[in-house]
Order: sequence, then C-alpha cells, then structure tokens
Amino acid sequence: MKLRTSTKYVVVHCSATPANMPVNAALIDKWHRQRGWLKIGYHFVIKRDGSIEEGRKVDEIGAHVEGFNSQSVGVCMAGGCVNVKGKLLPENNFTPEQFDSLKMLLVHLKATYKGSKIVGHRELDNKKDCPSFDVQQWLIQEKV
Repeated sequence: MKLRTSTKYVVVHCSATPANMPVNAALIDKWHRQRGWLKIGYHFVIKRDGSIEEGRKVDEIGAHVEGFNSQSVGVCMAGGCVNVKGKLLPENNFTPEQFDSLKMLLVHLKATYKGSKIVGHRELDNKKDCPSFDVQQWLIQEKV
C-alpha cells in the first residue's frame, strides 16, 4: 500500500445501506474486495452503536472518493439509505451515538491533519447523495 503524503480532506461517507442492516468494517472490506480492490477503501467505519472500527491504516492511500484518495482520509457511517419498494433512497437515519462518534473522530482528525477540510462525499462528487446529510450544516450546528 502506498502512503499518503498530504491530507487536504477528511471525507464523510455512508455505507448506503438501510438502518437495520448490521454493517461493519469486515463486511465493507468483503464488498470492496469483491469489486477487485486490495481491501476496504475507508480508513474508519462508524457502526450503528457508535463504535469506531479501523479500515485501512490511516496513513495509507484510501479508495473512497475518485480523484481525491491520495489526499484524503475516509470516514464511513453505517446506514444512510432507506428501502422504498425495492429501491434504496438516501436517508439521514444515523443514530445519536454515530453522530457523537463522528464528532469525536473529526475533532481528532482535524487536530492531526491541520489545515484539512472536512467534507461530505457529495461535495467532491456532485453525482452522489452520500453521506445523506449536509456535512457543512452539521459542522456548523455541532461547532466542529
């Protein structure tokens, strides 16, 4: 694995799964390997109970946002979609525990990677709904 030499962004993602689906780093790793990737693309996964799991080593280049992987850290929250008549639609269905953990992790990453900008995936790829909430509004609200 190549190491990241700079960190300009911390990117918030969702797993694009229904709230009742038990998603963790091991499951996402399996999905990403099925796509032909070396391993999980995210650096961190925040499960529904708020626990944080490590994905890729934080200093490795991730595989989570095309064109920005070499300069970003990826944080994935389990959930973010609702199943409506067999179609997955974006939904902010994250738990308070997930948001508490997200805030704690982002404060830590912001201190570690001074000058980096926290963004939602959709801010770097306007074809995406991920992470199913407005990260910039949430950062203001939470004073992160």
